Order: sequence, then structure tokens, then C-alpha cells
Amino acid sequence: MLINRFQDLNLKGDIFGGVTTAIISLPLALAFGVASGAGAEAGLWGAIMVGFFAALFGGSNTLISEPTGPMTVIMTAILTSMMAKYPETGLAMSFTVVIMAGIFQILLGTLKLGKYVTLMPYSVISGFMSGIGVILIILQLSPLLGHSAPPGGVLGTITALPTIFANISYNELLLGVLTLAVLFFFPKQYRKFVPAQLVALIAVTLLSVFLFDTDSIRRIGEIPAGLPSLIIPNFNSEMLTAMVIDALVLGTLGCIDTLLTAVIGDSLTRKEHDSDKELRGQGIANVISGLFGALPGAGATMGTVTNIQVGAQSPLSGIVRALVLALVVLVAGGLTEPIPMAVLAGIAVYVGFNILDWSFIQRAHKVSLQSMAIMYGVMFLTVFVDLIVAVGLGVFISNIIIIEQLSRAQARQVKAISDADNDLPLTDNERAILERANGKVLFFYLSGPMIFSVSKAISRQHTSISDYQVMILDLSDVPMIDVTVGLALENAIKDALDAYCEVLLLCPHLDTRKRLQKLNVLSLIDSDNHCTSREQALKLALSHVSR
Repeated sequence: MLINRFQDLNLKGDIFGGVTTAIISLPLALAFGVASGAGAEAGLWGAIMVGFFAALFGGSNTLISEPTGPMTVIMTAILTSMMAKYPETGLAMSFTVVIMAGIFQILLGTLKLGKYVTLMPYSVISGFMSGIGVILIILQLSPLLGHSAPPGGVLGTITALPTIFANISYNELLLGVLTLAVLFFFPKQYRKFVPAQLVALIAVTLLSVFLFDTDSIRRIGEIPAGLPSLIIPNFNSEMLTAMVIDALVLGTLGCIDTLLTAVIGDSLTRKEHDSDKELRGQGIANVISGLFGALPGAGATMGTVTNIQVGAQSPLSGIVRALVLALVVLVAGGLTEPIPMAVLAGIAVYVGFNILDWSFIQRAHKVSLQSMAIMYGVMFLTVFVDLIVAVGLGVFISNIIIIEQLSRAQARQVKAISDADNDLPLTDNERAILERANGKVLFFYLSGPMIFSVSKAISRQHTSISDYQVMILDLSDVPMIDVTVGLALENAIKDALDAYCEVLLLCPHLDTRKRLQKLNVLSLIDSDNHCTSREQALKLALSHVSR
């Protein structure tokens, strides 16, 4: 199976794709490593390990995996929380959460749940992704202005802003602003040849070397050239529940980030990825990354798109990219020493700005006020409350709204009439038979899948059952019903029988019939009254009326 993924090998395109995406990844990995609080080396090794093992074991041939903005935001919160409570073991506990998140992803892939991960309303996805973008921007305000990130995450940063603004390091602010200027205004025609992030990193770093002394501004310092140390997983009974929840959040976000990127890749390559295999590959990659104290990662949209555009066709590109980055760390780690922290903060702010779903934000109010409210609500909760609360509440409210809309549409498919209404799917002969009943036959017609929200419509339609002698329950166009609808039909049948109204059933769909049988609804109707066609049911009804 592993060999099959390399069948589309394009040596030139794959190598070029790997080198190009390595160049793109370098400044981002450094920025995310510093932004998370784990250090630049954690970001670089995360890009190497996640990229290598996800490419090797994943289910998409051209997906590039690395630490991403959303994953970094969650990892920053985990590190900050753990280190504040447990200064000695907090780091090991944080990367234990990464390992647990990877195991969760492997489990999702093994259980073949990949296709369900992204089944959530776009307004919710847009809201929490934009919220993560806002968080990333807020958390980088302090480093951009020349200070270390204050404790307390978003709220801590907002609270500390007056102090931060009162003590701005204008040297670092200048470097940060220059970085953002390069990123936002670098000409588009040149971006296809060299990434703006790399240009900003090199140009502003060189400028800082000429303008400022080494000690006058905060710099990364030299990255250790050796292999990363192994992290022994550390569990704490007091924090176990929090660690599990953090792992679920991190793992789920990684799944969503990866699979959405894989779908974008599919649209460019016209090929279909294996969602379950991709989740297993991402899980393996994050487990290994956590074991070595490296940042967790997921599918990266910019790297993936670039990889495909330069001609990559197989996982070799992801492997080459990881090897190029490893070479940089092991051989040229000293080159990172003069990079200013403000430059990396500027790059992280730019990433946060791009994570914001500007396309949906600009038109959400035109699409639907409900979608807009959900999107902004999820964004607010993501920034100021909690990601799980935001997504959970957003999905719940969205589903309630969708169910309400579906119930209105399905209620129109519940019809109970006694004359030959044009809305009914009856032939001319069947209409004539119904007309001959002189309003004594209630034709109770349902169509489409029937879910619990339709039960009220069913109850409303048979309230005047005592006015009829026969009720035909036509379920021939109902492929599926749920328990609530089955029980509502049971009540309708019982009400009819109590009113001495004969009940005829037309239910050819096997799944619908099985559900009614399990609920013992079929036993309420005489076996002679189970019909196989509308014409048979109408003729039988007419014979009952004639009596």
C-alpha cells in the first residue's frame, strides 16, 4: 500500500516541490515555535517530523503537513496553562497532550470516522477559524511591541496592553512594522518565485544587524544543531481530565485543518484522498513529534497549494521538504541567531490576518442573518471563552436552525385530503376513484425522509379523523422514518380506529416497513388492509365506504 502511493512519482516536480515548500516553511516554523513559547527549535522540528511522517503514512499524495496557525494557538494555550501550574513538569505534560492528540487522530482514522470530521456548518468553521486568527494576532501584540508575552492568554494580553503601550520598544516595533509592510505589499508577480515570508525574514534581519546592536533588541539566538531530546510522557492525576480535553481539542482541530486542506488539494489534482488513512498518518506524525518535544501539525493550505502548483505528484515532495529542513537545522542552525523576535511576531500576525475568513465575513450579512450571528458568536466564544464551547454551541444552534427549516419543508409533504387535489401524485383513474368516495376517504400522503420534527404536522393533519370512514396511509414515497414519526403514525392509526375509521396502509419501502414493524405499528392494521398500490388501496377504501 505504501509503494502504491509513489506510483505517480514525478522526480523533478517532487524534488522541486519539496525544496520550494521547505523555503516557505522555514520562516513559518520559526515564527510558530517562538509564538507557542516552546522555542524556535520546537517549531522547526515540528515542521520536520510532522511533515516527514505525515507524508510517509498519510492518505494524500501532495499534502504538506507542518505546524499551522490554529494548531499553534491551541498549543500556546496548553503550554501556558501547564507551565503556570507545574513549572517543572509542565513542558513534558504539554507534549504528552500532543501525543494523546495523535493517538486520538489514529483512533478516528482506524474507526473510519474521517468523513464525519468536517460535517459541520460552514458558519461554525468560519467562526472558529477567524477566532483563532484573532487570537494569534492578539497574542503577538506584545512581542511586536518589544515585550515577552504576558501570562493569561488573550485576556492577560488585553489586560496588559496599557502597560505594554506605555513601554514600547520602538526599535522592535519598527522591525515588526517593516516585516508586515513587506508581507502585505510584496508584489504578487514575485510571490510565485519567492515567498514573501522568506523575503521579510532575510531582509529585515539583515537590516536589524546593520541598525542595532546584538543586545539592543531581542533575537532568537542559536538553535542547537543536534537531534531533539526524547520527552518522557508525564501524566498528572489532577490534570488528567484537562489533558484529555486539550488532546481532543488539539486532535479534532488537526483533523479539521488537515481534511479541509486535503479537499482543496483534491480540487487542484482532480484526485481523491483517503480521509481515514490521512488521519492515521497525521496521528502517527503528531505522536512522534510530541515524543521529541516538537510542535504538533496539520495539513497546511499554502504549502500544499504551492507543492501542487510546482509539479509535485507524490509523497516524495513532503519527504524531500522535511529532509531539506533537517539539513538546515543540523548544519546551518547558527544562521538563525540574529533573527529578531519582532520579525517572527510580524510573520505570525500576518498568518493570523490570513486565517481570518475575509471572504465569508464580507458577505455573511448578505447570505443570512442567522449564519452571520452564528459565525460572529462562534468567533467571540473562541476568542474569549473556549474553543470546545464555541464549536459545540455553534453546531448545536446551527443544527436546531437547520432542523427547523427542514421541518417546515417536510411539513408541506404531509397532506391529508379527501378530494382529488392536484398536489397528490395520483393518476386520472386514481383521482376518479377518490372522487367517488364523496369525501368519506381521507388520503393521508407523506413523502420524503421523515424525521422527528414532522410529528407535529402529522398530528395536525389527522385531527378531524372522525369525519371519515376510511383513512389511506400512503407511505410509498417515504424511504425512511425515525422513531418519533413512527410513534406519531401509531397515534394517528389508533385515533382512526377509535373513531371506527378503517385504516389502509401502503408501505412498499423495506426500511420504512421494518421500522414500523419494530414499533409494532403494522400489527394495528389488519393484514387484509396492507396494500401494494394506490389503485388497490383506493378501490378497497371505496368498497368499505359502499358498505
